[in-house]
Amino acid sequence: MLNKTVQDALNQHINRELYSSYLYLAMSAYCESINLPGFAHWLRVQSQEEMDHALKLFDFVNLRQGRVMLQPISQPPVEFQSPRDVMQQTLEHERQVTTLINRLYEVAVREEDYATQVQLHWFITEQAEEEKAASDVVEQLNLIGDQGDALLLLDQRLAERRSGE
Repeated sequence: MLNKTVQDALNQHINRELYSSYLYLAMSAYCESINLPGFAHWLRVQSQEEMDHALKLFDFVNLRQGRVMLQPISQPPVEFQSPRDVMQQTLEHERQVTTLINRLYEVAVREEDYATQVQLHWFITEQAEEEKAASDVVEQLNLIGDQGDALLLLDQRLAERRSGE
């Protein structure tokens, strides 16, 4: 059974994962509005993955006989400067989430909640992959800029992303 401290921390993190999903959906809508359907697709897949992360924790809290307490989700930004701005914000957000997961893990260690620690190992590994994926796109955009044929080629490549990649 979860103690209150761990349960509260997990509930707060569920909210952060739901916000991440909402943020990437807003970014996807922006990319659609500037006719970059590949970027929009990549971000929509990212949004779904964040929803899956929230549900993974949701199910874990229930499995541990805890109580999920959903909280309001903050409104994400809806305007961005460019595709590069979107992806730079994506990378920065993923780095923030990594910090939050590390703090959540620290709570589990402090509370001697070994099952939560094990559950969070998956999230720690996942965050390394998510930071790398966002960083790769940012680095490519830094090379090619925000306009031109190379941007359209990158857009086409991003349209090929599948869930779990």
